[in-house]
Amino acid sequence: MTRRRTLGAVALMAALLAAGPSRAVEPDEVLPDAGLEARARDVSSGLRCLVCQNQSIDDSAAPLARDLRLIVREHLKAGDTDAEIRAYLVQRYGDFVLLKPPFERATLLLWATPALVVVFGGMALWRRRRPGTGAAPLDPDEQARVDALMAEPPTRR
Repeated sequence: MTRRRTLGAVALMAALLAAGPSRAVEPDEVLPDAGLEARARDVSSGLRCLVCQNQSIDDSAAPLARDLRLIVREHLKAGDTDAEIRAYLVQRYGDFVLLKPPFERATLLLWATPALVVVFGGMALWRRRRPGTGAAPLDPDEQARVDALMAEPPTRR
């Protein structure tokens, strides 16, 4: 029985790995020229779905993503280069349409944010662990009161 479960688990893993990532590209969108279709997939894999925002337009089933896939394919059929297609979409939708925005002055904060989070987080941890940054010590009257409270037997409710 154990061997049967193991084989079943292996078969399930193999099926999941063979399936690969799902694509939302519909059959009527696929170009007959395999070379152009490969270029279309390459270009669209770097473009963000403006509705889903964390998926490429190839992975999204949103109507806007389909429209963008069709625009990419129309430009490819017209003879545009990959860079010209990206430039057209950036002009129309801004750098946000790119899954990997360019490193330039306008996107500097976007690229620097992870480093800033690590630096400020590290500073906060370092400051918190430094000796002498805790609460001030109790004066003798306060300490006597705490000692008296601690000496009392606990009350049961």
